[in-house]
Amino acid sequence: MKLFGLGIPELVLILVVVLLIFGPKNLPKLGGMLGRSVKKLRARTDEKFDDETDADDAETKAQPA
Repeated sequence: MKLFGLGIPELVLILVVVLLIFGPKNLPKLGGMLGRSVKKLRARTDEKFDDETDADDAETKAQPA
């Protein structure tokens, strides 16, 4: 199984290094911050996509057939 071009051993190594750097007490905080950041990014991306779609729809309706 490959995820972002990385196999299971590479992912485990990365997780171990992150655990050593941040420690077990800070991992929940780090995960929460990462989750909130991804949620905000998705919301802004969806918002921008909706704005562009609305603008495209308005242009299509404004053009004479």
